[in-house]
Parts: sequence; structure tokens; C-alpha cells
Amino acid sequence: MNPVAYEFDDGVARIRLCDGARGNPINQDTVDSLARAVRRARGDDAHVVVLTAEGRAFSFGGDVAAFAAPGDTEQRVDDLAETLHRAVSDLHRMNAVVVSVVHGVAAGAGLSLAAAADLVLAGESARFTLAYTKIGFSPDGGSSLLPASLGLHRSLRLALLNPLLTAHEARDAGLVAEVFPDEALTDGAEAVVTRLRAGSRDAQVATKRLLRETATPGAEAALRRETLSIRTRAASPDGREGVAAFLAKRPPRFPGTALSP
Repeated sequence: MNPVAYEFDDGVARIRLCDGARGNPINQDTVDSLARAVRRARGDDAHVVVLTAEGRAFSFGGDVAAFAAPGDTEQRVDDLAETLHRAVSDLHRMNAVVVSVVHGVAAGAGLSLAAAADLVLAGESARFTLAYTKIGFSPDGGSSLLPASLGLHRSLRLALLNPLLTAHEARDAGLVAEVFPDEALTDGAEAVVTRLRAGSRDAQVATKRLLRETATPGAEAALRRETLSIRTRAASPDGREGVAAFLAKRPPRFPGTALSP
């Protein structure tokens, strides 16, 4: 099964995470398929790109079990982050307005992917959390760009304390553009897409570029720093312990840490 589906119609590219039974994990298969779908959207010259997901969650984030597999952890995580970052960078730079539609949990790289959109729409029951440091990792997927929309200290709180933000809290923080009742999320998102399609594409793209280049002029360098950081953290003693603890469903005991969380 392809973990990412792609459809294009009337100027709208729809990219859907479709491994919902497993919570749409972000693994190499997923990011390879995601990168291909984003390239197709660019090739189809989409006016609007819509990111959605099947199942009970947008994405639970990285496939932690894959990080524990035998072999070169640094190279595996490097390949994963590099591919994810190419897709995120394409979403940032493409001549389309990107809309993510979030239901359930968007965690870790799932939150990063949702936040790569120009407009984030959420159902009332949606929840957002980074959670990287819980397993001894540093953020990737563009999470280091969050201070541009949330501010430095809100971003640090999100990254270091790993709160679970409600949809309304995420909107108040500046991450989410609009919150809809769960049962109205699909219709609400379609109404937003319709409004965008009725507008001037050239003006929208010019506006997106002006605002993104002003807010995050060093985005490409930030994505590269994220890759270098997370590959090191994943192979570190803390990263290995964090993954082992997650899979064993126990609190991590990070080496050199006096107290368990």
C-alpha cells in the first residue's frame, strides 16, 4: 500500500496520508511518497495544495520502531530527515497556497508537516505536540522555524516541555488559522479552498513569497541544521535510551540525568 495518495482536479492537488490504521507514521516510505506527491503537485501547476490524513490522527510522528532497527542509525535518520526536508522546502517555495487539514493528533514530524502549510485548519478535537525531546531527539521537519509564527518562548515551551496543545490553544498561539467543529471540518476546509481558488493566484503566490522570505529568510539553512542535529541525537546514548523506553512503554532513564521524568 502506498502510504501517501495523490489526486489533482481543477487546480487543486490533494495529498493524503493514508496509513491511518498505524497513525500515519513518518518513515522512509512515507516521506519518499510525500516527496513524489509534492513534485507531482508542482508539475501539475497546482493553485492550491491540500494536505489531509486518513484514520484517527493526522500523524503520530516519526516511526520510532524504525529508529531501533539494526544498522547505521545516523545514516537512516539522515536519509529520512533529508527527504522530509526536501518535501517541506518544496511546499514552502512552490507556486501554490498550501493548506493542511488536521484532525486528531499531529505529533513530532506530523506537527512539522502540518505547520509546513501556509494555512493550518483544525477540527476542535485536534491536538498538537512536538515530543522530540521525550525520546532524546531534537526537532526536524522545519520545527526550528516555529518561532517565526509562535515567538521564541512559546516555541521553546512547545519543544522543551512537550505540552499537548488543543486546537484553540494552537490557534491562539498563531499556529492554526481556523478551528471548525469536527463534523464541519471537511466542509470548512473546502470552503477555504474555494475562496483561494476564486482569488488571484499571482497575488497569492507573491504574497506568500514576501511573507515567508521576510519571516524565515534562513529556512534552507535551518532545515540542514535540523538534519545534522537529529541524526546525531538519534545515535547518541540519550536517543537510543529514549527509543528503547518508548518501545518498552516506560519512562526513559537518560544517561547522566539525576531524576527520571
